[in-house]
Amino acid sequence: MNVNELVPTLQLAIGPMILISGVGLILLAMTNRYGRVTDRARALRENPDLAARLPEGLAKQELAILAMRARSGRFAILFNSLSLLFAALLVCVLFTISFWALNWAWLIFLLFAACMVCFVAALGLFLHDVNLSLKTFRLSESAFGDL
Repeated sequence: MNVNELVPTLQLAIGPMILISGVGLILLAMTNRYGRVTDRARALRENPDLAARLPEGLAKQELAILAMRARSGRFAILFNSLSLLFAALLVCVLFTISFWALNWAWLIFLLFAACMVCFVAALGLFLHDVNLSLKTFRLSESAFGDL
């Protein structure tokens, strides 16, 4: 393989690399949200004064919603990470196929499809987390009145 044969492969690999960058930024946002959820749950569990300042039963309801958010966030991070893994494998496969002159377009298709399916699942779970956070907000709004 010479340089002239390698350049088209590099051009093909740019797309998945941009995808990796974008998905990585979304993963950063997801991990930040997940950290906030776990910090809030830990604060409610470990600080009885904080829970006592909330109206009757609100801390327990909030903890239940936080547990659902943590589960949703964990799966969103998992699927986003799998999406990144499939995109990285796609780059490796592109170079391997190019180097060995293999005709494995089906593998490229499968890796890209797996990457996109995982990414869509991660975004769906991320939106689920956002909706659950709004549910917590509505709970506190109803307990404290209009803020």
